[in-house]
Amino acid sequence: MPNPFNQQIIDEFRANGGRVGGPFAGSELILLTTRGARSGNAHTTPLGVQPDGERILVIASAAGAPQNPDWFHNVRKHPRVTVETGSETYEATAVPLTGEERDQAFARAAADDPGWADYQAKTTRTIPVVALSRI
Repeated sequence: MPNPFNQQIIDEFRANGGRVGGPFAGSELILLTTRGARSGNAHTTPLGVQPDGERILVIASAAGAPQNPDWFHNVRKHPRVTVETGSETYEATAVPLTGEERDQAFARAAADDPGWADYQAKTTRTIPVVALSRI
């Protein structure tokens, strides 16, 4: 079960066709459902997205925490995920970006939203960027 903060966003997202208020009003969000790396259970997380041609990118910032978020560990173990956009739901493959591709994608995201750079400044880990490609 998601934490109460995320559950509130999930409920509002689903009730309002992908739109939410509060600090995320006007943001482009998805709901990403992964399978637990250890449990195999479904876990849903609201995430901001960065369009990237035929795919979308999500950033495993964990708000600058020292460790990667659980959903990132899940997609590394089980890369097939479910994406909810508010208007549609589809299956996708999640692929963590590496090297220059990751660096360029993160730089584009940070240029669009400086909050990503703020999160990176809070941690010593390199924040992962994951590409979601529709199956």
